[in-house]
Parts: sequence; C-alpha cells; structure tokens
Amino acid sequence: MIDVIVAGGGPVGMMLAAELRLHDVDVVVLEKALEPTKIVRSLGLHARSIEVMDQRGLLERFLELGTKYPLGGFAGIYKPAPERLDTAHGYLLGIPQAITDRLLTERAAELGADIRLGAELVGLSQDDDGVTVDLADGTQLRSRYLAGCDGGRSTVRKLLGVGFPGDPSRVDTLLGEVEVTAPPEEVTAVGTEVRKNQLRFGAMHVEGTLFRFVVPGAPVVSEDRADAPTLEEFKQQLRLTAGSDFGAHSPSWLSRFGDGTRLAESYRSGRVLLAGDAAHVHPPIGGQGLNLGVQDAFNLGWKLAAEIDGWAPEGLLDSYELERRPVAAGVLENSRAQMELLSTEPGPQALRRLLGELMDFEEVNRYLIEKNTAIAIRYDFGEGHELLGRRLRDVELKRGRLYELMHEGRGLLLDQTGRLSVAGWADRVDHVVDVSEELDVPTALLRPDGHVAWIGEDQEDLDAHLPRWFGAAAG
Repeated sequence: MIDVIVAGGGPVGMMLAAELRLHDVDVVVLEKALEPTKIVRSLGLHARSIEVMDQRGLLERFLELGTKYPLGGFAGIYKPAPERLDTAHGYLLGIPQAITDRLLTERAAELGADIRLGAELVGLSQDDDGVTVDLADGTQLRSRYLAGCDGGRSTVRKLLGVGFPGDPSRVDTLLGEVEVTAPPEEVTAVGTEVRKNQLRFGAMHVEGTLFRFVVPGAPVVSEDRADAPTLEEFKQQLRLTAGSDFGAHSPSWLSRFGDGTRLAESYRSGRVLLAGDAAHVHPPIGGQGLNLGVQDAFNLGWKLAAEIDGWAPEGLLDSYELERRPVAAGVLENSRAQMELLSTEPGPQALRRLLGELMDFEEVNRYLIEKNTAIAIRYDFGEGHELLGRRLRDVELKRGRLYELMHEGRGLLLDQTGRLSVAGWADRVDHVVDVSEELDVPTALLRPDGHVAWIGEDQEDLDAHLPRWFGAAAG
C-alpha cells in the first residue's frame, strides 16, 4: 500500500510530496496533464514563501532564476515598505510560475517521489484502513492517505462532497502571452497611460514582440468558465480597454480568472485532505494564491508524515485545518478588498484615496505588508510570549544561520542556555546549543515549519510541551 497519494502535480502537490519524502514517506503524485502548463498564473514569491524555500535549502535555486523587487504597496497603492520588517527576506522575488513548478518538481523527484503524468483521478472511496483511487485508465491504487491538491475545480473535493461556499465571480480578467505587430515602445507607453485609470490592465514586455497582457474581461454570466478565452475575445477586450489590440496574434497561451471567493467547509474528510486551490479560491490580486497553497503544504507535510510514522500526538493532523483555514479566510477577505479598490467606480476610488493617506502611517503600511506577505501569521498556541505561534525569522547564530539548520524538516530546540535536553525526542527534534544577538529569549522550541512551539528555560516545562507537537518520548 502507498503511504500517500497526492492528486495534482502543481506547486502545492510537489511541495507536499517533497515535504513527505524528507521523512521517507512513500508518495505517488498523480497529474492528469502530460506536460507542464505554459500558463503563467503567478509571478512571484512573497517573504514567507521565500523563507519556506530557505528553510529547506532551496532558495539559491530560486534566486538564480528570479529577480528581487522592493516590497511595498496594497491594491496597487505603492508605498515604500517600512524599515525593520520581521524577516531576513524583505523583498518580492519575481519568478514565473512555470519556473516555480519546475524547481519544486525537480525537488520532489530528487527526494524520490513517484511522479506519474497523464494519470487522472476519477473516483475514490475510503475505509478505516485507507483510500482506494480510481484512475481514468481503469486502474486502481490504494493508499493510507490521499491529498487533494488538484486546483479550484478539484475532483477530489467534489467526490468527497465537501461544500465550497462563497461569493461567485462577477467579472473576468483575461491573461495571455501574445505576439504584437505594434512597436514594443508604443505598447508599453499605451499600457502606462491606461493604468493611470484602469489598474486591472497590464502590459509586460517579455522579449522581442512578445507581450504578457492582463486585461479586464466582460461581466460574468456563468461561473462555469473552464475554457480559455479565444484570441478574438482577447483582442476585443484589449480594444475596449486600451483602444487598440496592438495587432495581437500567435498566442503562446490564453487564460482567464474570476473574482469569486470560496472556502472549503472542511479541509479533511477521514483519510482525505485538501490543500491549495482545492481548499480555497480568491482573486489573484496581491499575488497570494500560489504562496498560500505552498504554505498549506508546508504546514501539512510534517504532520501527515508524523501520522504515518506513528509518533503523531492526538489531534496533530487535525491542527492542519485549525491553523490554515483561518489563514485562507483572511486571504479571501483581503484579496476581495483589494479587488474592490481596483474598481473605477467613484465610491471605491474615494476609498482608495483614503487608504493611500492612511498608508502614510507606518503602522498601517506595516500591517498591510505583513498581511500580504504572510509574515504576520500567528497560530493559536495559547497564552504566552509574543513569539509563541509565530514563525521565527532567520537569525544569525555563532555557527551560521538558523534556517541552514532546518533543511531536514525536523523540530529544533534553539538553546542559548546549554542546560536543556531533548532526550526521548532526539529522533524528531534537533538540539542546537548556540546563541544569537537577534534573539532575546533563553530557548525556543521550533516545529518543523519554523513556528515557535515553546519558550522558556525549565526542563520540566519543556518536557511537558514536547509531547504536544512531537508525541510520546521514545522508550
């Protein structure tokens, strides 16, 4: 029997597969497509996702192929980021999703995930011992758990019958890469002028005569819009918005997205779990979608591995939904708010001007940036130190950097006293005796995802908290 089947070979599925393989979990990834998509739905990684890649030793791969941009802004209202953000990675990493997909697929394959292209899940059933998956070719697979990472139209979610309530889409936005006959400088100049009044429009020069456009679409008449726009539809919306279609032709790809927001009623049904767009959809404004999904996988991976390895404490796997569903609900709210602020109607424009004034206050600006980049997330671990429940930023130690010590996906006790021990949990938790001038607590216990689970300096208190996240001590 397979340990975990992951349905969906996008960035969320591959991130989850890689996290599971760190713990020697047997993983099969089912991806119905035969080759990677050319569609670019995401253009960058925010600070928290950059930290995630750093925690697993992947960041250099991304930095080599990406471009750093300064942080700042909300709903297209640009304000320079405040100083001293709580991260060592205070920038946006511009990198097309196709490259992110490739790097995470390579990572999962390196770690030994079994990746099967052209394998479409069409049915599932589960019992107390596992999940049976039906494939389109008539074959079946059996696993202990199934993770649905198969997008906003998730087959897994639909087969489970999990509700997906929310607000329906009202407007479309079209995306595409097309060749143009107009001079590139003319396209860029017109795009700059159009964006003064229509912030949902964008014209990005890729190379030569190739441009990537973002264009407001027509009002939505039905939510069932799985088909990509035609070239003629794309050109028509270009003409309506920019006054020209720039001689657009020979599209590399065309796509559309709506502004609907939906959140799964549950992230888990028995032995089946949902992650990424299978659990939540929202407008892409703010660039949070891929980041949110990758962070779902980062939260789920070590917990599911612990369950399979047999040391997970009661309720650990359920904490995935308890922690991540409220985060998604917050992203739905702020992305919907940002979408409203892009409207050309007088009311939203008045609100936009007011918010621009408020963002001149440093704490307002900081709050919005930390929300968009996910570095402000604090899970509810109960009362305690202000760091409890937050992820700990990468701090400098005498021996190097904290995140360099987290590549194996284990828990970590950062002990500045040298007096404590993780005896009984050493197979799950690394004990690092070191000091950091950036950290003013004696000792911090970190989960494999970097969130602070305990702070203190008393051995009995530590021994009482270790089982909550790392199960019973080894015999």
